[in-house]
Amino acid sequence: MKLWGGRFREAENRLMEDFNSSFPFDLRLWEEDIQGSMAHVTMLGKQGIIPEEEAKLIYQTLVQMAEDIREGRLTLSGEAQDAEDIHTFMEAELTKRIGDVGKKLHTGRSRNDQVAVDMRLYARKSAGEVIDLLQEMADALERKGAENPVRMPGYTHLQRAQVVTFRYYLDAYRQMFLRDIQRLENTRALMNVSPLGCGALAGTTHELDRSMTAEALGFSKPVDNFLDGVSDRDYLIELLADFSLIMMHLSRLSEELILWSSQEFKFITIDDAYATGSSIMPQKKNPDACELIRGKTGRVYGSLLGMLSVMKGLPMAYDKDMQEDKEGFFDALDTVKACLSVMKEVILTLKVNDETMKESVRRGFLNATEVADYLVSRGIPFRDAHGIVGRIVIECEDRKIAIEDLSLEELKRFSPVFDEEIYEYLDYDNILHKGIKKEILS
Repeated sequence: MKLWGGRFREAENRLMEDFNSSFPFDLRLWEEDIQGSMAHVTMLGKQGIIPEEEAKLIYQTLVQMAEDIREGRLTLSGEAQDAEDIHTFMEAELTKRIGDVGKKLHTGRSRNDQVAVDMRLYARKSAGEVIDLLQEMADALERKGAENPVRMPGYTHLQRAQVVTFRYYLDAYRQMFLRDIQRLENTRALMNVSPLGCGALAGTTHELDRSMTAEALGFSKPVDNFLDGVSDRDYLIELLADFSLIMMHLSRLSEELILWSSQEFKFITIDDAYATGSSIMPQKKNPDACELIRGKTGRVYGSLLGMLSVMKGLPMAYDKDMQEDKEGFFDALDTVKACLSVMKEVILTLKVNDETMKESVRRGFLNATEVADYLVSRGIPFRDAHGIVGRIVIECEDRKIAIEDLSLEELKRFSPVFDEEIYEYLDYDNILHKGIKKEILS
């Protein structure tokens, strides 16, 4: 059923029909489409734009259609109703069930504002689902960290730098995901306005109550400008940017887990359930879950760039180009949700090799900065202290020992201010319990 066929003398070419159809991907909007239609028809009846008893019949039929879809009695198929999109399908099914009364549903509404409200409803719901997954991810990091507050090296330039704890390291990623939650909440608040009632681009002469439909659909208010209401896709771009940041954080975490699980580090062991083997090398255990997450990050970036490219040159108001908003958004959403779900399980099931971490701390001269602090506390300028400790490290490297293995007499060769208290500065547990470092253990 073509909603626009009355103006055309000839039928649409089959090739164009297939090219134009969005049903294969926008069918996932069926619930939002019914939800928007129920709010719209209730308002039409209340405003007396259509008879109230007809509005109630349409509403009840929409409720039944939703139930039939959920129970599998109504199959979503574009071919069944010759529908080019989910909106056409729903109207055709409604009319099939209740006849000409069903054709009154679209009074005072365009597919432009119908699509716009469906996408906002779906995007708002989807943002909530990702927020829930992010919170689960943050909770998993907190739980795994609490179970493993062991010493490990902290890095800069991928070189051992200062001592931290595995718990503190994981908390750094937890903070990233908590910021992601805030970003999504901000995006959801900004997008929570209703385009229903905008019509094609400039409203309608019917006395629509846009505030009523906005409230019914959980929006904070109607949009302020009809042209903007039907052509705005900023909220999808913003969500894709939020998703891209989430994936960047997941990718960084994946990279660390890949490194830490290697034979060169051996800091962690990834559970067999989230690793694979080699088809030729029997000894291999590959961190494929993490590698896939790292790889899928580029896919989400591509969706963001694609959406920006679609929108960059469009005139007001709605243009068919905007149909390209859905596939990239849906794919990015599905990717982010899958990656968050998998990474949460990777974190919860991994094993921490605490003794390996502790030995790496010992071999990394991670107390060198504290030796410099000690010298400063004895009145030596920091730059001089830095040079003294550098020479100490060179000697320890040559002798293949740690700084704490040096005797007091040996330390005094580098500076006469050294005394027995230096060994308190060299103790890694003391380092973590001193001054601002206490935050690492909290």
